[in-house]
Amino acid sequence: MSEQALKLVAVSAGLSVPSSTRLLADRLTEAVRGSLGELDGDREVEVRVIELRELAVPIANHLVTGFPSAALGEALDAVTEADGLIVVSPVFAASYSGLFKSFFDLVEVGALAGTPVLIGATGGTSRHSLVPEHAMRPLFAHLRALVVPTAVYAASEDWGGTGDALTDTLPERIGRAGRDLAEFMATASGRTAGKKTEPVLSLPFA
Repeated sequence: MSEQALKLVAVSAGLSVPSSTRLLADRLTEAVRGSLGELDGDREVEVRVIELRELAVPIANHLVTGFPSAALGEALDAVTEADGLIVVSPVFAASYSGLFKSFFDLVEVGALAGTPVLIGATGGTSRHSLVPEHAMRPLFAHLRALVVPTAVYAASEDWGGTGDALTDTLPERIGRAGRDLAEFMATASGRTAGKKTEPVLSLPFA
């Protein structure tokens, strides 16, 4: 009997088209898939990318009505049923974006318990490089996810290939983060077998 495919879901909160946030999410996804292939080349990997920009109105409606649209409900189900999660947000006001936070506000506490998560962020300057650590990591710790050790921040200058001399180049950081998540997914792949699949509940308060 063949093993069940691993579900890898990437959530991008980029607002523009094209988006450096989506680009980072795609590069991280490629790195994770490559590392999973090295660890277990026979295991199928199903990849889904969720663009929060396309769900902005349904997210706002869900926050005030408590009822998700079909597309939003499907996206929430995909996130909570993932074997591995990649989340990337642009930096706004020295933190993750409001759209990013609003989406994860709709995920019930405990629904991501034990889910391996790779966090990433993008911004115009390297001055915000600690946003993944001081903002995003605590958020997913609150959601009881397993946040992998390596987070990736990409400033505008990083896409030129030189990266930050103190933290290695962007491709090296992406590769290291991809290996981290792949290893977590490979060792915890049985975690979702008994995971709850009932619909995600909305917040019980305004």
